[in-house]
Amino acid sequence: MFLSQVIGMAIGCLRVPLSFFLFYKAFDVGNPFGEFKAYYALTYRNMAILGVQGFSALPRHCLQLCYGFFAFAVAVNLVRDISPHRIGKWKPLPMAMGLPFLVGAYFAIDMCLGTLIVFVWLKLHAKKG
Repeated sequence: MFLSQVIGMAIGCLRVPLSFFLFYKAFDVGNPFGEFKAYYALTYRNMAILGVQGFSALPRHCLQLCYGFFAFAVAVNLVRDISPHRIGKWKPLPMAMGLPFLVGAYFAIDMCLGTLIVFVWLKLHAKKG
């Protein structure tokens, strides 16, 4: 088992850079209007800049805004947990509201449409659903 993992890792270490450079040279990778847009390239570039330059690379008052929104999310969660169930179930979840910022808006739109389809299906076919 260990030997097969070592062989697989060695093949992966050789194959991945070669396939990357094949795509990089053959296609227009990273062009926002091209076929291979590289959605997360800008995000990872900015994360690398932040890691190298530290918090001084952030815009002015960015950390204060982060602290404020973090406190707001904790407060909303506490209010949701403390309030009675009939009221608390209508309070939004900050984790769910932050999901589109992590995975992109296209995922949130797909999830919204999927939830709407399931909701309509269950309303129309309540006995089968």
